[in-house]
Parts: sequence; C-alpha cells; structure tokens
Amino acid sequence: MAPDAPTTLSIVIPVHNEADYLPGALAELFEEIADVPASITVLVAENGSTDGTAQAVRELIGRYPGLSLLELPTPDYGAAMREGFLSTDGEWVVNFDIDYFSADFLRSVISIGEDADLVLASKRVEGADDRRGNTRRFATWTFNQVLRFVLSSGVSDTHGMKAIRREVVDHIAAEVISTQDLFDTELVVRAERAGYRIAEVPAVVEEKRETKSSLAKRVPRTLNGVWRIRRSL
Repeated sequence: MAPDAPTTLSIVIPVHNEADYLPGALAELFEEIADVPASITVLVAENGSTDGTAQAVRELIGRYPGLSLLELPTPDYGAAMREGFLSTDGEWVVNFDIDYFSADFLRSVISIGEDADLVLASKRVEGADDRRGNTRRFATWTFNQVLRFVLSSGVSDTHGMKAIRREVVDHIAAEVISTQDLFDTELVVRAERAGYRIAEVPAVVEEKRETKSSLAKRVPRTLNGVWRIRRSL
C-alpha cells in the first residue's frame, strides 16, 4: 500500500429479520462514517431471514456506495460473521451490529494503526461508559470471569465492536469451531494465544432498543460453548 493510501476497512454486520429496522439504521451508519478518513465498505450478512431483510438491503445498495449483501440460508449470527469476514478484503475487518456502531471506534482503529492486530471496543476498561441496565452489565462481568478462569484470557470484553487485521482473519478464522454467540470470542482467544497484539479501547454503550435475544436462553448455551472452546484449544 502506498504511504498515503487510506486505510481500508471492511465492516461486516450480521442481520436476521431486520427489514423494518435496517433502512433507518443504515442511513444513520452511513451518515456517521462519512467523515472517517478511510476507504470503507459495508457488508450486510443476512442469515435466514423470513421478513424480506435481504430485499430491503438490495433496495438500498444503489443509495449507499460500498454497501453489499451476503445471503446465508440459516439463522446463525456467528456463522454469518465468519462468512462475512472471509468474504471481505479490507486491511481491517470490522464487526458492527445493526444497532451498535461507532465512527469514533473506526477512528481509534486508524489511530492505532500498526501497533495492534486486533482492536476491541471494551465496555469494561477505564474510560468506558456502559449505560445498560444492571443485569446486562453483571452478565458481561460474569462472562469475562468465565473467560479468565476457563480460557485464561486476559482481555476485558470479547462481545461488541471489534476490528481484526486481515492476516489474523486469514490465519485464525478457519480454525474457529464456534458459531452463534461465540464465534468472535473464540477468534479473539485463539488470536490471543497465537501471540497477536490486542488493544482495547473504551466504548460508550447505550441500547437503542430492547434486546432481541433472551439472556436466560443464552447463558446455558454460552457456558456450553465456552467448554467446547476449551476442549478444542
């Protein structure tokens, strides 16, 4: 890459049954990232939707340069993230959710540049502002303790916005066995164990709408998934 060439960022957003929410959210996203000094593409990884989500994305592609669609048949957030990561070619691959994104995070990634291989937006490091309810904050803290004791991870937060350098995706993603809730967690832990450099930056977290996933249903699934990761490492 030429010395003055802009950083290339490939944003991957897994979505499932978001036809109504998606047009407004994408409008907000593209407005927010318009001033970020980088070459940015946005890939919406639609997985198993039944409400016309894919068609909603197709109708918006002409409006937003750099927007593209990946369609997958099965509802699986982690699998959609993996396929999206592998389908992009940016210098950095960025994971956003349709209701959780930040231009400031992208600026942090650009600023960190060559000093890290993964950049994690943490809800728990100094300077973070987690405005969610007590139950959600406690769940994040508990999950982090599980990662520390079961997987010996030293990072403070694996769920949320993250940017991963292309070579890390190429090296690690194919080894990840987890889908659903834990693809990104396993990817981060495997990268950590492989010696890649991880930077954590403080995040501002404020829920824009009621969460779609049940915490009660996710807890046992997540704990079982963490044990599967441990056995596979």
